[in-house]
Amino acid sequence: MNLWRAAADLIRSERSGALATVARARGSTPVPAGAKMLVGSAGRLIGTVGGGCVEADVVGAALDAQAHRRPALLTHRLNADLAGDLGLSCGGTVDIFVEPLIADDAYVRVLEQAASADSGLVRTATDWEAAGPVKTFEPLTSARPGAPASLTRDGRYVEERLTPAPRLVIFGAGHVGAAIARAAAAAGFRVVLVDDRADYADAARFPDGIAVLVADVDAALARYRLNASDAVVIATRGHRNDALILERVAPSPAGYVGLLGSRRKKIVVTKGLTAAGVPAKSLKRVRVPVGLAIGAVTPEEIAVSVVAELIAWRRQDR
Repeated sequence: MNLWRAAADLIRSERSGALATVARARGSTPVPAGAKMLVGSAGRLIGTVGGGCVEADVVGAALDAQAHRRPALLTHRLNADLAGDLGLSCGGTVDIFVEPLIADDAYVRVLEQAASADSGLVRTATDWEAAGPVKTFEPLTSARPGAPASLTRDGRYVEERLTPAPRLVIFGAGHVGAAIARAAAAAGFRVVLVDDRADYADAARFPDGIAVLVADVDAALARYRLNASDAVVIATRGHRNDALILERVAPSPAGYVGLLGSRRKKIVVTKGLTAAGVPAKSLKRVRVPVGLAIGAVTPEEIAVSVVAELIAWRRQDR
């Protein structure tokens, strides 16, 4: 669920709430900078900022922020001994900014802009008694280096850099492809599901947020041009379709290319595509069988293995 939109909806429903954001993380911590949690009048609603004692303290601060209509900046130091006593795998420091949700048009507009934007910079003042807007949104035309969230040097603002989640293009909307699409969407990927069969590529079969396209590979790639931040999983109904798609996708700039099937399938498909002139370097990077080797059998288990591997790829250089 889009946490920004959920916060805006909470305000529209005339209910109280607060947002908690990890503004800075140093050392070994449960969650990275940028992690967010939405808190309602009864406690946590969506998201997490670390669990355990940290989250309990933050919920308490959030309820206080709601009651007094003022933000707070909390610092939690988790040394190795305390982390061990609490059963937490952490030993660093986190600064968590807690802000009450306010029924102000300008404030809600920023939440809505953040909810719908692929990229941008959200800047929130840490002192709401000072002059100036509490929260602003700045569109960004190019990626700006830096952590997902940070405190400015003077401590006056929390800055959050919004970047689009990696896009995953799945070819094949059968049982396995559909299961991968649902699991990947839940893990935060922007999912595009492609199949040339209209009864399979039916948007009604899938939750909101999954783009479904009835098309062949050429039409799909014309509409969704691949780049290095994209991932592709091929899970169609047969070797011939898989080979046709792989011929187009393997040489592409996509950062991750996976093919559903066995090692024998890899040998057969690779041999045919090599003969067709696809560069060996392009074929070598294709992950076959796609997913982590966890003994997955059912579509849902396969989806878990594939999405786990996608998450590892997503995080490894980011």
